[in-house]
Amino acid sequence: MQHIGAKDTQLRESSNPKVHPQPMEDATNQSPEAMEALVSRIFTNISSLKSAYIQLQAAHTPYDPDKIQAADKLVISELKNLSELKHFYREHNPKPVCVSPQDSRLAAEIQEQQSLLKTYEVMVKKFQSEIQNKDSEIVQLEQQIQDSSQKRVKLEKNLKLRGLSTKESEGSSGERGQFSVDLSPDLFRSAVEAASRAIHDFSKPLINMMKAAGWDLDAAANSIEPSIVYAKRAHKKYAFESHICQRMFIGFQDECFGMKPDNQAEMKESLYQEYLSLREMDPLDAVGQNPDSMFGKFCQRKYLDVVHQKMEASFFGNLDQRNYIVGGGHPRTALYQAFLKLAKVIWLLHRLVHSFDPPVKIFQVKRGNEFSEVYMESVVKDFVVEDGDEKPKVGLMVMPGFWIGGSIIQSQIYLTGIKVAE
Repeated sequence: MQHIGAKDTQLRESSNPKVHPQPMEDATNQSPEAMEALVSRIFTNISSLKSAYIQLQAAHTPYDPDKIQAADKLVISELKNLSELKHFYREHNPKPVCVSPQDSRLAAEIQEQQSLLKTYEVMVKKFQSEIQNKDSEIVQLEQQIQDSSQKRVKLEKNLKLRGLSTKESEGSSGERGQFSVDLSPDLFRSAVEAASRAIHDFSKPLINMMKAAGWDLDAAANSIEPSIVYAKRAHKKYAFESHICQRMFIGFQDECFGMKPDNQAEMKESLYQEYLSLREMDPLDAVGQNPDSMFGKFCQRKYLDVVHQKMEASFFGNLDQRNYIVGGGHPRTALYQAFLKLAKVIWLLHRLVHSFDPPVKIFQVKRGNEFSEVYMESVVKDFVVEDGDEKPKVGLMVMPGFWIGGSIIQSQIYLTGIKVAE
C-alpha cells in the first residue's frame, strides 16, 4: 500500500509542476541593462536641456533674434525627447504591486526632473514674451528709420535746388580732403582759422599795391590806430589786418549780416544748406551765376567799405572799377578776385555762426584792455615782459573771439609796448 501511495504521489507531482515567482525585470520584459540605458538616456537628455537653456540665456546678451529662435527650438526639441522617454517608460513598465527602495529613489528623481521641466517651460514662455517685446521695438525702430529716410530725401531735394547734391558734396570732400560737413565745433574752429588766414592773405596784395603807388605805410598805419608802439617796424602790417577785420565784421552779429533777404523764414532754414553749397564753389563763379544774390551784394558792399576810393584812385588812376561795382557788377581784376576769396570765407563763417542752436556768440576786445590769456592770443609769440613793466595791453584786434558751447576761441590781438625776445 505504501508503494502504491508513493507512486501516486510521484504522478501528481509530475502532472502538477510547482510555480516559482519570477524577478521584476522578467515580469516587465526589462533587463537591468535596458533599465540602466533608459536612465542614462534620461540624464543625457536633461544635460542637453540644460545646455539648450544656457544657450537661450546667452542669446539675450547681446540680444540676437536668430540665436534666440535657434536656442528656443533646441529647448523644445529636448523637452519633446524627454516626454517621449517618459511615455516609453510607462508603456514598458506598468506600476508594480510592490515597489523596492531603489525604485522609489528613481521615481523621486523622475518627479524632481519633471518639476524642473515645468520651471524650464515657465522660463521659455517668459523668453518668448521678451522676444515679442523686442520684435515690437524692432518695428518701432524700422519706422524711425523710414521717417529719417524721408527727411533725408527732402534735404537732398533742397540741396539739389541749390546746385549741390549729397553725393557731390561727399565726393568733393573725399577728393579734396576737406573737413567733415557735419555741423560741429571742430568745423567752426576750422572756419575761424580760415577767416584769419584770409584776412592775412588779402592784406599782402593791398600793402604791395600801396607800396607801388608810393604810399607812406608808416603814416597809413598810424592813421588806422594812432600812437601804437610797435616792437618792430614790420609789425605795422597788423594795423592793416586790423582795418580789414573791423570792416569785414561790421554787422556780423546780425542774422542777415546787414542784408535784406526776400524771405526771412526761408533764410533761417537755409543757412547751413547755403554754407554747404558755397563752400565748394569758386567765389567768382558764385557771383557770376547770380550777381544779385545776397552773397553777391555782400561782396560789393564790403569791397567798397574795405578799399577806400582814395586807395583805388591811387592804384588804378581812376574809379572805373569802383563805379562798375557800385552799378552791380563784379570785375575780374586781380584785386577784386583776391577780395572775393576773403569775402567768401567771412560769409561762410557767418552762415555757420547762425546755423548753431543757440547761435555762436562773437566778442571783441578794445584797445587799452589788459592782456588775458583766457580770452586773447597774441599774434606775436616771442614777446617778453620784464619785471617792473606794466602788464601788456591791447593795441590792435586782428581777429575777434567766439563762444561756442562751453568753450572759447580766443581773440587774436597785437600788444602795444611789448619787447620781442632776441
